[in-house]
Amino acid sequence: MKGKFIIYQMLPRLMGDATRNGKFKDITAPVLEQIRNLNVNYIWYTGIIRHAVPGDEGVKGNAGSPFAIVDYYDVNPYLASRECNRMKEFESLVARTKAAGMEVILDFVPNHVSPSYKSAVRPFEERNFHPGHIHDYDWSDTVKLNYNDRDTWEKMRDILLFWASKGVGGFRCDMVELVPVEFWGWCIPEVKKLYPKIIFIGEAYEPDNYSALIEKGRFDYLYDKSGFYDTLKKIVRGEAPASAITGVWQKLGKYQEHMLNFLENHDEDRISSQDFAGSPFGALAALFVSLFFNTSPFMIYFGQEFGEGPEKTSIFDFCELPKVRAWMRGLKAGDPMKYLGYEEQALYVVYREFMKKATEPAIRKGDTYDLEYANPKSEYFDPDKHFVFMRKSGSSVYLCAANFSSDRVQIKVNIPRHAFEYFGIEETDALNSNTPVDVRIASDAGTLLKLM
Repeated sequence: MKGKFIIYQMLPRLMGDATRNGKFKDITAPVLEQIRNLNVNYIWYTGIIRHAVPGDEGVKGNAGSPFAIVDYYDVNPYLASRECNRMKEFESLVARTKAAGMEVILDFVPNHVSPSYKSAVRPFEERNFHPGHIHDYDWSDTVKLNYNDRDTWEKMRDILLFWASKGVGGFRCDMVELVPVEFWGWCIPEVKKLYPKIIFIGEAYEPDNYSALIEKGRFDYLYDKSGFYDTLKKIVRGEAPASAITGVWQKLGKYQEHMLNFLENHDEDRISSQDFAGSPFGALAALFVSLFFNTSPFMIYFGQEFGEGPEKTSIFDFCELPKVRAWMRGLKAGDPMKYLGYEEQALYVVYREFMKKATEPAIRKGDTYDLEYANPKSEYFDPDKHFVFMRKSGSSVYLCAANFSSDRVQIKVNIPRHAFEYFGIEETDALNSNTPVDVRIASDAGTLLKLM
């Protein structure tokens, strides 16, 4: 999919009411319609493929990790209203998601499985496990797979083909740097021979590996955790200047459009936590930059749009997300905002408006010109707190300004002559390189100013 698009990550097991875990059937057409209203194109359903649960070897928490797989060819029985019908219920969820105008993304966990792995469809043999049945890091609920054996390659490809045949539109591939890049370079094209529109997103953390994973591994997108996410979080926390964004962007170069931007996911702090912004409104400038600075896709973590938190959502336990549950309760009553507080409703409006603006052609597919270098520190501009850039597509030109300070500000933005030359637009009496543009920005936010 070319140009910017939006992914919504969700743990279905946390989408139930206060007395039970979520089921496939809880993700109803109205729920999907509300998600689609954020201009979401894909839903990443985390924790669908059958994983370890209490009673399995080494399991963690009262629910088990979605990344300790016990059967690649099955879905979690606890997600179905009737265990004997669970795959059909999953297929119905895929159909509902597509009917709402979105595609499904599933996790593909290639590096390891649960020690209790026992698929009846295509069992693993001893040759498929790494000698010694070791595990990486502190993932004691897993055992590592053996990619020195070609049989493992073929079995993993067939797993992907199985889920693609169920209508899945993409895979978020877990810890891709722990698997040989040669496997990806063989496997991804193999899957795309039959399913050319399917997308592959790699969870990667080492920028030195990006070129190989994209060029040789053939990934469509990689996590931009070690670039945009880390930098924006430091800026929000006052540990880096806003101008640091420029260096991150320049370093990525031609790979920028292959990066997935996000501010939350299951591994990271919630925005409202003290380790991030301390408030769900405190990262709106970071949201603005993530969405509008380039054509990279952007991911929302469920509840982010309501300010869920402040604690990180557990991937090991059944736990309650009060704001998500209040939203779902309101949906059942015919008003999704009915049981949400004023702040939650106000934040949702901001997210909805930002996501809507992300569909503008200049934002979705346009070119970027970074203006930060042309705006040194002055009484009208602070590069520690302000970040400015331009976007253009066709005849539409936008000036984009983010404000990482807690104050409403009025800044003056210099647009250098080179920007006019780069975009192929002529200077006019109203818009030229000699006269700074006045911009007013709300605190902790940003603004899009249409110039042409």
